[in-house]
Amino acid sequence: MRNDNSLLAPPLSNNIVLISTKLNSPVLVPPLSRQELPLFKLDVSLLQRLSLLSSPLQGLLAKISTLVYCSHPTSNRITDQLHLVTAISPFLHFSSDAAVEVHTPEEEVVIALGSNVGDRLHNFNEAIRLMKMSGIQITRHGCLYETEPAYVTDQPLFLNSAVRGITKLGPHELLSVLKKIEKDMGRVDGIRYGPRPIDLDMLFYGKFNIISEVLNVPHERIWERPFVVAPLIDLLGSAIDSDMVASWHSFSKQTGGLFELWKKLGGDSLIGKEGLRRVLPIGNQLWDWSKKTHVMGVLNLTPDSFSDGGKFQSVETAVSQVRLMISEGADIIDIGAQSTRPFASRISVEEELDRLVPVLEAVLEIPEIEGKLLSVDTFYSKVASEAISKGAHIINDVSGGKLDSSMLNVAAILGVPYVVMHMRGDPCTMQNSENLHYEDLCKQVASELYMQAREAELSGVPAWRIIIDPGIGFSKKTEHNLEILMGLPTIRGEIAMKSLAVSHAPILIGPSRKRFLGEICNRPDASERDPATVAAVTAGILAGANIIRVHNVRDNLDAARLCDALLKQKRGPHMM
Repeated sequence: MRNDNSLLAPPLSNNIVLISTKLNSPVLVPPLSRQELPLFKLDVSLLQRLSLLSSPLQGLLAKISTLVYCSHPTSNRITDQLHLVTAISPFLHFSSDAAVEVHTPEEEVVIALGSNVGDRLHNFNEAIRLMKMSGIQITRHGCLYETEPAYVTDQPLFLNSAVRGITKLGPHELLSVLKKIEKDMGRVDGIRYGPRPIDLDMLFYGKFNIISEVLNVPHERIWERPFVVAPLIDLLGSAIDSDMVASWHSFSKQTGGLFELWKKLGGDSLIGKEGLRRVLPIGNQLWDWSKKTHVMGVLNLTPDSFSDGGKFQSVETAVSQVRLMISEGADIIDIGAQSTRPFASRISVEEELDRLVPVLEAVLEIPEIEGKLLSVDTFYSKVASEAISKGAHIINDVSGGKLDSSMLNVAAILGVPYVVMHMRGDPCTMQNSENLHYEDLCKQVASELYMQAREAELSGVPAWRIIIDPGIGFSKKTEHNLEILMGLPTIRGEIAMKSLAVSHAPILIGPSRKRFLGEICNRPDASERDPATVAAVTAGILAGANIIRVHNVRDNLDAARLCDALLKQKRGPHMM
């Protein structure tokens, strides 16, 4: 027996043992305590000569050439070590590559995705679907990145991301599953680092450092690849919230963990450059929302909306208003057929569709809509599904999935961007005293908004499809709305503690013509609140908003352009 310090286990619990059938193949057995413990090699023939092993285990070990296991550093007695092997014997089983693996029922894993052949986004969606069918429960998604190829540069741009999940598969079983998915999706042997429809790499498996002839975990080239580290970081929170996450940070061998590694690679300064763009798939494009503030024009088809209720109920007037907003520079048209003003009565799905569908169909026919995006403002899943089937691109749900239990699953199936807005209660109850009570507004809005986004993600809506809206005017007093406009960085920061991916999502704000502006400026008529709206969206953009939802497109677009110029100037001439 020799002490082999070349294989050291990180702080782990005793929930996996790998025993190789191949001579001298290095494998990992974690320690029984949360200390770093040395690993030892022991010749199986020696074990067989001792009586501590049960007969079934002796028969199994007779087929094994090398056993790697661990022991407490305070005891080198073979009897202690053999008791360990005997204790785990009921849990041994064979995996598909003839290694013997022992593991707990579930392990948390991180898997990187890459694609640069064919419909890259479809490839991601299909790979995730196949992973779920193969026993991998996806719990988190990184952001989506379009990246320049590495190593072999004469090939198309890649999409890259990563997912975090839970599986009962052992590491070599998981590897086999990932390789099968790659093969089934058309990947063939070719140039290393060359084009591929899908690339699935196991970055982390539980807390374990695994080394074998076919598998290295953590993946050996993580540390040199920004396109891998960026989505990996997204899967974490800025606060280290578990031993599992702490162990992943420890693998980086940096004092500051993965965050320090990311900083050394260039960090957030890399994002937005041609080689690493954070994007959101929308329509037939990959949308880089960092380039400018996007303007969403409001079209209300309701008789009772607070600002323009009854003005656009006919198809003709509605289409005319869409043409006007597009001519004034709108990037997105948000069509709503149900009022969500305070104390508004709820209409049925059927009535909402009767208002919405004729206008939506007519708008999709006008030539001006080419290159623009359509959003449907609804909390009904059936309305969302019908609108997307007709050609809308975005679901804008003021309830964040809370008013229709089917909405999140439907949004996941539809595969379109989903706006999660913060609201307590519903439009009838959102302004009652209970829903207006906050101890720490920005912190609580961030926490509640994160939980809504988390529910969406667990339902199958990837973080790379989520847009967040802090809900100005919904369950908020005047002072609350002002605090949100100034506190967007705080809201992002609070969300980042739990999920960096969700914190990176585009922020949409909608202060346009709302009551708090009238109260401050003494403008009881909503149509007279456009100047105040310009001031409000200016504050919001400078604080980090990416999309502004407004009634008056022309004036607010001017404000957005000026804010974008100011922000670029602040970042430096090289960003202009």
